[in-house]
Amino acid sequence: MNINTFSLDPNLATASTPPAGWYTDPAMLEQERQKVLRSTWQYAASLDVLRLPGNFAAVDVNGIPVVFVRGLDNEVRAFYNVCRHRAGVVAHGCGNRKSLQCQYHGWLYGLDGKLKNAPEFDGVENFNKDDFGLVPIRVETWGMFAFVNMDNSAPPLMEVLGRIPEETAGMDFASLRKVERRDYVVNANWKVYIDNYLEGYHIPIAHPGLFKEVDYEKYRVDTFRYYSSQYAPIRPVRTEDAAGRLFTELKGDEKAFYYWIFPNFMVNIYPGNVQINIIVPLSHDKTLTVFEWYFADPGTPEAWNTLQDGIAFSDNVQKEDIQICEDVWRNLQTGVYRQGRYSVKRENGVHHFHSLLQEFLNR
Repeated sequence: MNINTFSLDPNLATASTPPAGWYTDPAMLEQERQKVLRSTWQYAASLDVLRLPGNFAAVDVNGIPVVFVRGLDNEVRAFYNVCRHRAGVVAHGCGNRKSLQCQYHGWLYGLDGKLKNAPEFDGVENFNKDDFGLVPIRVETWGMFAFVNMDNSAPPLMEVLGRIPEETAGMDFASLRKVERRDYVVNANWKVYIDNYLEGYHIPIAHPGLFKEVDYEKYRVDTFRYYSSQYAPIRPVRTEDAAGRLFTELKGDEKAFYYWIFPNFMVNIYPGNVQINIIVPLSHDKTLTVFEWYFADPGTPEAWNTLQDGIAFSDNVQKEDIQICEDVWRNLQTGVYRQGRYSVKRENGVHHFHSLLQEFLNR
């Protein structure tokens, strides 16, 4: 089946999954980069590193160099990290400065992106510094997260997030500090990993430890315009098996939230801490998954110990998921698998992702 002629059935009960070529054809990734990754809101930096005027952070967003700054006017801005002279880099790492200077020939830019000085450019005719400022990128923030979008016609971030800001309004994001980051490289197409994240269907077989913790029968995925949320209640802790359990039920009005935001950002919000996952396609057959944890400052020793236990537990689940995804990736390339079908009860989130992906690819 030609990957460009595949049309996803909007009816989950009658739909077939995309053909294997959607994952294995290297040409798909270039289409996805142009039409999906550069047309959607991409998580790029934590406001944790942009708290003070003059703070900057140089980051990579799906292969595009970006520099964030908090200007002296306290505004957060983003620019392509590309000098307008001969494409040098104007920032590395993060820190605090009153200006940005190209590391190649010393061109100097203000934190508003305007070119302030071009050394030894006397005698250059028809040169106006106002025409050579850094190229800006759309940047919007939510909570403690800064996102960029390279498509000026894309809807605002708040429209994409829908009810998420309202539902998580009780979280004190300003008190959070990043405490750990772990990077995992998965030898599989990025969509294989997203598919796996968006369903709990595999939990009883693939994640025995997680299966003991969650009430699988009540597990569900709810889909919205540009995101989905997962409801994964903790299984009640019985006295006889309490010693073998990691998580306990939330108390009173405490809540946990699990969101996936199209196409490649996940955020899990718990009382006192937040975990995010960013899924970055390195190539059509290799994916970087970034896990970051943020903890309330100040927090209690008990909460800190619980977070550390959770990080270790997450690491084990991630390793199980990597094995699954790499097995699937290998099998997608055999030529044996063509298409599959969706579980109506368990795979609506996967179908929703495929629907959005096709919508963007067809634009």
